[in-house]
Amino acid sequence: MELSPDRTTQEQHRLADRERFRSVMGHFASGVTIITTRHEGIDYGLTASAVSSLSLDPPMLLICVNRTSNTQKAIAQSQVFAVNILREHQSALARQFASSRPQKFGGMSVSYGALGVPLLADTLATIECRVTAEVTGGTHSVFLAEVETAQAAEGMPLTYFRGRMGRFAFMSVDAGASLWRDMQWEDAA
Repeated sequence: MELSPDRTTQEQHRLADRERFRSVMGHFASGVTIITTRHEGIDYGLTASAVSSLSLDPPMLLICVNRTSNTQKAIAQSQVFAVNILREHQSALARQFASSRPQKFGGMSVSYGALGVPLLADTLATIECRVTAEVTGGTHSVFLAEVETAQAAEGMPLTYFRGRMGRFAFMSVDAGASLWRDMQWEDAA
């Protein structure tokens, strides 16, 4: 359905300003991950915080990846990817994969999972996924995927809040307090 010019203008006025939306969404803390895939013998990866559990039955998650990214194109072709959840001390790794440099994997210890996707060493968790659907949302592809393997280690996650990476630290616990009130923000070193 194509909107008339008047209708398009009306729709645009109802939407939040881009910078205001970005600022408001920055108030939502999230984990930091590196999404990896392999296509035609080449490893691809990028840093992402737009990752969410989707379903327990079957186990599914979703990721959002900019459509201009080479990693997005590789995932669309290979139909498999891994989510590598970073530890609190891995902010340098997150910055490395957030860059546009071509040799993001250089000098790294990488293994390949059951789906043939790169798994980064010493991460907090890895999740291997097979794409079941791809949906376009504005500038991004949303990949819905079934989880084929998942593993986690002990530790604390790297987090992202208001444009900064950091970590959570447990505060003193009140017997009746809920978990989310027992966390405080600390900058990552």
